[in-house]
Amino acid sequence: MQIGIDSFAANTPDPATGIMIPSAQRLANLLAEIELADRVGLDVFGLGEHHRADFLDSAPAVILAAAAARTKRIRLTSAVTVLSAADPVRVFQEFATLDLISGGRAEMIVGRGSFVEAFPLFGLDLDDYESLFTEKLDLLLLLRKQTRVNWSGRHRPALTGQGVYPRPMQDPLPVWLGVGGTPASFARAGKLGLPLMVAIIGGEPHRFRPLVDSYREAGAKAGHDPKKLTVGIHALGYVADTDDQAAADFFPGYAKAFTEIGRERGWPPVTRAQFEALRGPTGALIVGDPDSAARKVRSFSSSLGGISRLSFQMSVAGVPHEKMLRSIELIGSRVAPVVRE
Repeated sequence: MQIGIDSFAANTPDPATGIMIPSAQRLANLLAEIELADRVGLDVFGLGEHHRADFLDSAPAVILAAAAARTKRIRLTSAVTVLSAADPVRVFQEFATLDLISGGRAEMIVGRGSFVEAFPLFGLDLDDYESLFTEKLDLLLLLRKQTRVNWSGRHRPALTGQGVYPRPMQDPLPVWLGVGGTPASFARAGKLGLPLMVAIIGGEPHRFRPLVDSYREAGAKAGHDPKKLTVGIHALGYVADTDDQAAADFFPGYAKAFTEIGRERGWPPVTRAQFEALRGPTGALIVGDPDSAARKVRSFSSSLGGISRLSFQMSVAGVPHEKMLRSIELIGSRVAPVVRE
């Protein structure tokens, strides 16, 4: 199993002190975190895409390119690229360029995102939510398959044989489909034979098993090799030297972030009791010491019928940079080796 880190480049105050570091320093810290993840042997680092004040990841390919120049082996991916609001030609060109800069280490996870700010920002109609993604995914997959493309659709000018350059080192450039809890999205990934990245940010992971099974069944029915129908998990997590320390570090920022999001979406405020329940054996949070984190990762895999990748999302909790570095070190040195065994 591959173990990695995901970040949203959260640009929020320290939940304990209220201090807000400058945006330039936050991005410098993020690059240092990616460098460390590479040094300690983690497999992948993913960067989200948002278009709002509390995140600095509106141009993930730019940040990943800077990371590519500072790293040697770690794979670099979006997590996710909001394809509905993007031009697939530009997305392909950006990640093909990243692939060349990194020496063949680029990937992208494409999805529709969990926020909708990108739609009005780029002049798109939210009523076209489904058709935008379906059409643009079709074009993106065609672009990675052939250099010159003939294609037409509703939401973008037609292509009439133009060449799309540069071409990546990897053939094909890896594209995962990022999903939440929509059954049709799981089935779509299976029909297309794409690797699946499931965002599990709450509840109990085992409840996703029927959806993951439907992905595998749809892929098999479409004639895809079962070995290529791989499943990855994006999970909220954080590792410290002790269970108590991990909870103490992670809870304040986690509660603040999800309570604020909840105000937008009609969720109740986050409580400590809810947090502790999610840290329990069947809950979705992987927050604890290295041993408990490794056990939780294994339980994720077991409950979902086997997974090939799990990425820890830590940045939403606003944990200070020094503690983030320690967590990455522990995940690389004490969690990943146990899980890989």
